[in-house]
Amino acid sequence: MKIKSGIGYDVHQFCSDRKCILGGVEISSSMGLLGHSDADVLCHAIADAILGALGLPDIGYYFPPSDPSIEGISSLKILEKCRELAAEKNGVIQNIDSSLIAEMPKILPHTEAMKKNIAASLGLQPADIGIKATTNEKMGFVGRNEGIAALATTCIVIS
Repeated sequence: MKIKSGIGYDVHQFCSDRKCILGGVEISSSMGLLGHSDADVLCHAIADAILGALGLPDIGYYFPPSDPSIEGISSLKILEKCRELAAEKNGVIQNIDSSLIAEMPKILPHTEAMKKNIAASLGLQPADIGIKATTNEKMGFVGRNEGIAALATTCIVIS
């Protein structure tokens, strides 16, 4: 048995003509996130953490922005694919810990729903998902409300 960990990072810039989807939850906001998929920065960071723990290529390899067939795809589907890839390597995802870095929107009112969505996609319990939020203290692109960043870690047991 091996215990593997992975870390993921993602950013998406704000735009005015898209929805704001985080953790599979549509959040009421004047700004959405720009991307080929639903631009769920949280799920993308989690996906890269899982793929990294498995020693696999990043999210862009499996879901390239050049593929028109996946335009607008729910990032929860991306997490389901990561779960399948883990199972192919006899891996079981144990937990996820994540941080969203954003000046807006407010994250706390939505974290329980996010945990439920992410847990369902990964075959986990909501208690196995950590979601924290912080601001960037008005510094950098996040501080200027240009976008959102996310970090995630995971632990996977390979049998």
